[in-house]
Amino acid sequence: MTILKTINDETIAEAAERLSAGELVCFPTETVYGLGANALSGQAVAKIFEAKNRPSFNPLIVHVADKKQAEKYAVFNDAAQALAGQFWPGPLTLILPRNPQGGISDLVTAGLDTVAIRVPAHPGALKLLKKCGLPVAAPSANASGEPSATTPQHVIESLKDRVPFILAGGACTVGLESTVLDLTSDTPFILRPGAITPEDFAPVIGNVAYDFGDHDRPRSPGQLIKHYAPSLPVRLNAVDIAPGEALLSFGSVAFMGIRGGGSAKSLPDTQHISLSETGDLYEAAARLFAGLRHLDCAPHTGIAVMNIPDKGVGVAINDRLKRAAQGR
Repeated sequence: MTILKTINDETIAEAAERLSAGELVCFPTETVYGLGANALSGQAVAKIFEAKNRPSFNPLIVHVADKKQAEKYAVFNDAAQALAGQFWPGPLTLILPRNPQGGISDLVTAGLDTVAIRVPAHPGALKLLKKCGLPVAAPSANASGEPSATTPQHVIESLKDRVPFILAGGACTVGLESTVLDLTSDTPFILRPGAITPEDFAPVIGNVAYDFGDHDRPRSPGQLIKHYAPSLPVRLNAVDIAPGEALLSFGSVAFMGIRGGGSAKSLPDTQHISLSETGDLYEAAARLFAGLRHLDCAPHTGIAVMNIPDKGVGVAINDRLKRAAQGR
């Protein structure tokens, strides 16, 4: 049975006690809901992989309360110091050399000599991390391969009774997982795009490059070829709608038709979700996973997705959509 409680001082204290006892706790961040466990305990972390049915070679992100705590578990260079000062708390995960004395479980890092670490910006998440005093490993709180959970209801729909305790804090404001930046080589690489873009990094550390390689042994979450996928097939860059398809739109649908006759404007809300009628990429990012989940049901035969501009945070949106289109 899943216990769901609204975030307040009392429920944060209860959640911290559960984490300290080796239990799973679902909590909100500014990006997506996380399924958390004590990152120092392999036994606790194993429960994450079991609940999500997640491949054990896929590393997890460690969430901490501040940079001082992060330095216990990761080795910071000058670039990491500058980025943490600029973007933490916030939707940025840094891949750094792992501190061998830090005690992070090998299950968290998938046996790699690096660790993915961040300080979330959600006030409830920060209070929880400060209260428990632990590094918390937390992937998105949904079954592996599905669209990420951005509301407590998404968590329940996806994981059902496999998560014992949920801290409910409303819908996530960013809606896409954090940008993951690898700082372990001479050239910084974005392994997973997110709300923080290369243009944001440039004034702090100069140019960064993307690494969109599909990895059998990923260095970061979100690098598997098939990921973020609903159960229905996803068709990208749609300019019309096939019979039976639902529509995930961006911008105006005034000139979008249905094959065989009809207009997208006449589709009911059950068959059409707009990511942003005004073409706002940040609004689209925040609504992406909720939109996919809403349309992923009978009697729809698939989900048609309109073109998303491949710039700024649109790069991150398209990354998620391309992986979703590969299926589970």
